[in-house]
Amino acid sequence: DMRTAHAIIRTAPIAALAAVAVAAVALALASFADARADEHTIEITTSEVASEFPEGMRFSVSASGASDIAEIAVRIRVGEQTRGVYEYFEFDAAPTVDAELFWRTNSRGRYIPPGTIITYNFEITDADGGSRDTEPAEFIYYDARFDWEEVEEGPIAVAYHGPVQRRAEIVLEAIIDTLDLMGPLLGADTTVPIRVTMYNNVKEMLEALPPGSTTIRRELITEGQAFTDIGTLLVLGGGRGASGTASHEVTHILTHRAGDGVARSVPAWLDEGLAEFGNVSPSFSYDIALEFALGTDRLLPITSMPILPGDPEDVIIFYGQASSLIEYMIRGYGPGAMRALMAALKADTPVDEAIQEIYGVSRIELENLWRDALGAPAYVAPDRDSAKPTPIARAAIQLYSLTPQAGSEAVGSLATPTPQPTATPEPTALPTPPPTATPGSDSPPPAVAKSEGGEDADAGDEQPASGSGCGAPAEGGSARLTDLAAPLAPLTLLALAGIRLRRRGS
Repeated sequence: DMRTAHAIIRTAPIAALAAVAVAAVALALASFADARADEHTIEITTSEVASEFPEGMRFSVSASGASDIAEIAVRIRVGEQTRGVYEYFEFDAAPTVDAELFWRTNSRGRYIPPGTIITYNFEITDADGGSRDTEPAEFIYYDARFDWEEVEEGPIAVAYHGPVQRRAEIVLEAIIDTLDLMGPLLGADTTVPIRVTMYNNVKEMLEALPPGSTTIRRELITEGQAFTDIGTLLVLGGGRGASGTASHEVTHILTHRAGDGVARSVPAWLDEGLAEFGNVSPSFSYDIALEFALGTDRLLPITSMPILPGDPEDVIIFYGQASSLIEYMIRGYGPGAMRALMAALKADTPVDEAIQEIYGVSRIELENLWRDALGAPAYVAPDRDSAKPTPIARAAIQLYSLTPQAGSEAVGSLATPTPQPTATPEPTALPTPPPTATPGSDSPPPAVAKSEGGEDADAGDEQPASGSGCGAPAEGGSARLTDLAAPLAPLTLLALAGIRLRRRGS
């Protein structure tokens, strides 16, 4: 009707005026915001970071603004670590500042291996509350003593210096082969970069290692070390075992990615067994150690050991057992079961629960199935509830005297006893390995001896002939186990950190 038409006519101009008013307010607010932005504009003239390894790295920033620059900070994230650090520069506030920050890495707690990717960005604040954050950038923390070149393929980069490009290429090829083998087996992410720094000799390598005991540096040679939570690997490229060392150690990085949870880590027997299974160029046959343990009834309760043993011979037996057990699990139950086990451990599932769920047996039962395939006696776990401490007789206390008393030993006697001749023991013969049964449809999977790249491998210049596992002996062959273990006596527990060692001069 007419009244409705008039209402519409009257309403239209009011709506138009309201829209114009809103637009004007928005424009005014935008102009005010632009003015505030101009007022607090912070300009970064230069920003850089330089390596002064092994002492640390130096960050430099030049910035200016309409008001005084009040605060400059840098966020630093090391390698694959998810948590970073936040450091503040020290300078006098002014409209234009040049500030430096030296971040030390030469102590045990702050050590960063050379070749690590450092991700960083700057945050700058002025006196009026304006701020500016730079985009994250990456910096390779090279060893500043040398001029580095790189060979790379996919996510792997091997840094080297000097005329050793072919050595670096061999190390790169071994790592790529290891990723192709172990990545799908473990379910590990092989797209994340892994940085490798290769040194040419022991002297160069010593300065690059974490601060440690002078005895360790004097007695042992570190052939390789993996920093699993960072994704960096150091390798001694001067030895013929470099490719095997790199392959073993990079498997530790993959195992960490696939299986280490927030609260729990992959147990040592599983970690070291996988690392040797993944070694595409092994230089030591642990079958010898396993045969020795079988023949002398020295098999270790391998799955009940949270860490490596301290005795040198037991360390080698540990590696032999771990390598054989892992091969038994993978070949007998399939790679899918191992991948599922890694995923369960990554989710912080207790290892006993994970093995029971995935393999259908308990951890001890799994070990005993493997022992049965070897022809070895089953391991019976001790009854901890009924275990009691062994009583020790109290020593009889006698008066101190330089004169021997009747019925007692010559306590404090000054007489030097005459040494008696000691018979030299005959060397212990290594046992003949038991035959391996062919599994049937209902039989447990057999233990399979690993042969890829073993002692019969090509001994040409490009193939490693010496080296070691994490804390394993440097030389292979058919020598007695005690002779093989001797170089490890000064330090065996360093194998826990994923370090490959050999004695100087070996």
